Formats: sequence, C-alpha cells, structure tokens
Amino acid sequence: MNERNYDVMNVGSGLVKMWTRGVPVEDDARRQLLNVAGMPFIHKWVAVMPDVHWGMGATIGSVIPTSKAIIPAAVGVDLGCGMMAVRTTLRAADLPDNLFAVRSAIEAAVPHGRSAGTNDRGAWGDAPAAVTDVWSADLAADFERICAKHPKIAKSNHVAHLGTLGTGNHFIELCLDEADRVWVMLHSGSRGVGNRIGSYFIELAKNEMRTWHVNLPDQDLAYLAEGTSHFDDYVEALDWAQRFARKNRELMMKATIAALGRELRAFDLDAEAVNCHHNYVAKETHFGEDVFVTRKGAVRAGAGELGIIPGSMGTRSYIVRGKGNPDSFCSCSHGAGRAMSRAEAKRRFSLADHASATAGIECRKDEDVIDETPLAYKDIDAVMAAQVDLVEIVHTLRQVVCVKG
Repeated sequence: MNERNYDVMNVGSGLVKMWTRGVPVEDDARRQLLNVAGMPFIHKWVAVMPDVHWGMGATIGSVIPTSKAIIPAAVGVDLGCGMMAVRTTLRAADLPDNLFAVRSAIEAAVPHGRSAGTNDRGAWGDAPAAVTDVWSADLAADFERICAKHPKIAKSNHVAHLGTLGTGNHFIELCLDEADRVWVMLHSGSRGVGNRIGSYFIELAKNEMRTWHVNLPDQDLAYLAEGTSHFDDYVEALDWAQRFARKNRELMMKATIAALGRELRAFDLDAEAVNCHHNYVAKETHFGEDVFVTRKGAVRAGAGELGIIPGSMGTRSYIVRGKGNPDSFCSCSHGAGRAMSRAEAKRRFSLADHASATAGIECRKDEDVIDETPLAYKDIDAVMAAQVDLVEIVHTLRQVVCVKG
C-alpha cells in the first residue's frame, strides 16, 4: 500500500485532508477549514491544496464537496477566475533583447488596471465589435433573464469588462518552456459582473440564515439549499458568470496574440494547453454520489486532464497533467499561494527588493505592484513537491514578460 501524501485534521464528524507537507499553513486558515468541514452537508471531507491560505468567505486553496447545498461566500466574488495558456511556434531567439515594446503592445491591446479619471478598473470606453459580438451572441439574453428576476445584478459593469484583465493577481505573461518555445499565459475571471453576482447571492444566503434562525460558526458559511428558488437562481447566475469568465479569457488571448503579431515575426499557435477555472462550482460524481464541488483556488486534475499552476511574477509556472486522485476530489493547487497579506508585503518589501526578485523580467517595478512581488508568495518548488500524487509536470515555464493592472 502506498503511503498517503496528505495530513488529516478532524472536527467532530468533519474531516480535512491536507496536501501541505513542507509548506506553511497559518492558524486562521486552519480554523476556517475546520469550520467548513463541520457543516452537515459536506460530502466525505474538505481537501486542502498546498497553496492554501486564509481568504474572505472560505480558505483559498480548498476543495469543498457539498450535497444539496452551496455556500456562496465559499465560492466568493471572482466567479470563474482561472487561467488560459497557448503555445506558439515562436522561439526565444525570435524575441527582441529589449521586451519593453512587446509589453507595451499587450498593455495597449487589453484594458487593465484602473482607467484614468474614473473609479473603474480597466473598462472599455467603447467596446470593440469583437467584444460586443460575443456579448450579443453568447451572453446577453441569459443575462437579461437573470436580471429580470434580480434587478440589482443589472447595475454591474458587464460588457464594458468583457475582454479586460483587471488588477491584483491577474496577469498576462509571455513565458519560455524547457525547449525555449514561447507561450502566452493569462489569468482573469468574470470581473465586475461576477463580483456583483457573488456579492448579491452571499447576502441572500445570509438573509436566509437569519430568516430561519440558523446558527453558524461563521456568517460566511451561510448556504443556499437545493430545491429553493434562491438556490436555482444562484446556480443559473453562477454558471453564466463562469461562461463570461471563459469568454473573457478567450477574448484577451486573441487580442494579445494579435498584438504580438504586430510586434514580432509571423507565427502560428502550436497547442492550447487549457482554459480552466480555479474559482468555481461544478456538479461532479465522487465516491458514487453526485455532489457540488466548490474549488476555491483549486484546479480540476482528473486523470489525463491538463491544468495550469502559475508561480508568482519572478518564478516558474507549470503546465500539469492530472492524476485523478480521488482523495483530492481530482484537484490540485491553483498557484503558489500567498505567504502574507498584501498589506504585510507592502510594509516588508522595498522597490529594490521587488526589482531584485523580478530581475530579467520585463514587468512593472513600481510601488503599486509590491504586494504582488514574488517574495509575498510561497515557494513554488515546495508547493509542487507537496502534490506529486495529484499532478505530473508536463512543461516548466519561466516568465520573460508580465503585464499587471
């Protein structure tokens, strides 16, 4: 019998399995995990990935299987956040020595960050036809139906955010693999409209708990029960937001590829690795039962399935193939995971620290991105070592250009 690669925490009838050997886990995250695991509708146990850290609503890096209920705050507000990566026929030798113009071209092609003179974060002024056509064909009708039942959702920024990056840990990168082939990789989700949907249903769930006098160890564990109208409406809106997020990544990838085509020699796309969510809910079958699996900062890693595990701005990223480990509910980590809060990173590190950590990478090196410095993240090597029974590494990527909002 193979020795298990995870540790276990127990809470009453609840159970937590943790792939965290060799990586730190803060006490607040452990308490959060035990609270979730103690909920009566958890299926089997909560699985914890090595990039785990405390998060708003639920622990980031957790896999929460539930029967006949979903916890909206555990899913969060960046609905459908995930990754996309494409390999090109370009080689390292095809890139210029100075990559500033390449970064600038990507930044010009994809709205990101905070728009000048507004409170919005990187919205289109007038969305191009490539964006409005996708909105009209694939998203608009379902959105109108959702908003007819829940008008507050309509106040979100939706089509103006489709095909845009955002801020925080979202990024677009050029990477080189072990054979010096050029990849394009990006990370983003459902933007303003996903945030509005998530926040709205989190409050509905909390109101449900108050109405029915349900006592919880944490108000963020407020849930919606299957068979209720709010549950059905949430699943419908969540599914829509996850589709929006996927389309968002596809549009940004097309815009990025077009920008590179104007800056570099002609090239083709060699292989698409994956377009996967890592903050989402899916209906899946595990241990003989159909359940809702909430992956809060985790990637599906079924047998043979490709996924992406990004490092931070100055470290390696990985294209991986899942091993279909049933104990993890066929999941793996979604990145390196934060080692400290954004506020702590800004207090602890200087511009010189950040410049040193991102040496050789064409990226922003100003005070507004210090919270995203590689020094604020866990050791990606330790994270990968802790999940050797969950995935195998297919490609190892190193960043050469990083665009952040």
